[in-house]
Amino acid sequence: MAKKNRTVFVCQECGYESPKWMGQCICGAWNTMVEEKVLETPENDSRRRTTSDARPSQLNKVGSGNYERIDTGIGELNRVIGGGIVRGSLILISGEPGIGKSTIIIQAAANIAKSQGTVLYVSGEESEEQVKMRADRVCPDLSDNLYILAETNMENIMTACDNLKPKFLIIDSIQTMYTQEIDSVPGSVSQVRACGNKLMKIGKTDNIPIFIVAHVTKNGELAGPKIVEHLVDCVLNFTGERDHDLRILRSYKNRFGTTSEIGAFQMEENGLTEIKNLSGTFLESADVHTEGSVITAVYEGSRPVLFEVQVLTAAANVGFARRTAVGVDYQRLSMILAVLEKKVGIPLINQDVYANVVGGMKPDSTSIDLAVALAVYSSMRGIACSKRTIAIGEVGLTGDLRSIQNADKIVIEAERMGYEQVIMPLKNAQRIKMPADSKCRIIGAKNLYDAINAFKGE
Repeated sequence: MAKKNRTVFVCQECGYESPKWMGQCICGAWNTMVEEKVLETPENDSRRRTTSDARPSQLNKVGSGNYERIDTGIGELNRVIGGGIVRGSLILISGEPGIGKSTIIIQAAANIAKSQGTVLYVSGEESEEQVKMRADRVCPDLSDNLYILAETNMENIMTACDNLKPKFLIIDSIQTMYTQEIDSVPGSVSQVRACGNKLMKIGKTDNIPIFIVAHVTKNGELAGPKIVEHLVDCVLNFTGERDHDLRILRSYKNRFGTTSEIGAFQMEENGLTEIKNLSGTFLESADVHTEGSVITAVYEGSRPVLFEVQVLTAAANVGFARRTAVGVDYQRLSMILAVLEKKVGIPLINQDVYANVVGGMKPDSTSIDLAVALAVYSSMRGIACSKRTIAIGEVGLTGDLRSIQNADKIVIEAERMGYEQVIMPLKNAQRIKMPADSKCRIIGAKNLYDAINAFKGE
């Protein structure tokens, strides 16, 4: 039977398909519908399952043994993806241009080529010479098992995989790939979706782990249809500030591990290097007692991370008071300022407030609320805590402190780092039993009043 084409209109924002053009998509976006031709799948296509093949299995009879993982040779990358790359898995990595996606991938590819065998690096954005220049800079000793292919046609890539039989495949990037089965430009919704399906077929059929690089939009979200995120097994995101060397790797989806782990790297001339002591990186000036500065902590995956929160308050000269937050959620900062003014009686309506997390860290945990509140109070009153103190806890709208998770592990890290006291919610403090010879004191606070008094040493 001859294959037929059909014309559809696809939204470039959400991937919604419509048989006719629409000025506004169902997602609310205007003028995002693009005409694309879709090749109909024939009835005898090998990807279809017939009724005779659809034989259900008893779930309790299905094996669920441990997945075989491949060591990437990069400890922080292994930590984020759950201990190594699972064979046959698809891993999507995204990030801003120049953040280090291609760098960490070529480093992992070089390590896997030495330990596992053939690795194929497919580049759709750079020439073979450009990739070789980066590899020479970050990988001093390249293996003969590492192959490079500058190609964007998926059919040619599948042929290369059949001939080479790689143990690991890298696609850089999915937005540059296209298949001849679809009559649309590379990077379109239909092309990205079709190429993602072909890569999934390669990975699952030949048991090849695949690393896929993806572009991001100006809002920092993955470009292309959402279906690609559903197809892959793991979604990683590389973040960092251009004026800082710190790079944070997070997992937003992981079918073979947790999504709460983070990996820390430092960008150097010879590539990305792992940061073992992440807390020490953020606490370079922690011994200096300064007003408006408070040390806090969050628990990321399997380790606590300590860092410094700084707040500066200044009298507003004209108009409305300014609120600026870097690394601190702006909405939570506004809420904390309202609680301090209403429940503690600190006048902030005519004060400019600038909050910053030192080192480029962007925590998304509410456990830093208390540190932000104490830093605001410290800057307003010109008071610096005389002891090496860590403050953790969530601030409620009533001014009470709500308990947080993993406070006991944060206390252990605080004692290891030489801190003298930890101010935390009372419920957390009641659950923690410190040894008699401990040099770190736990102070439980029921509300902001108690926390401020403990901060002042009263």
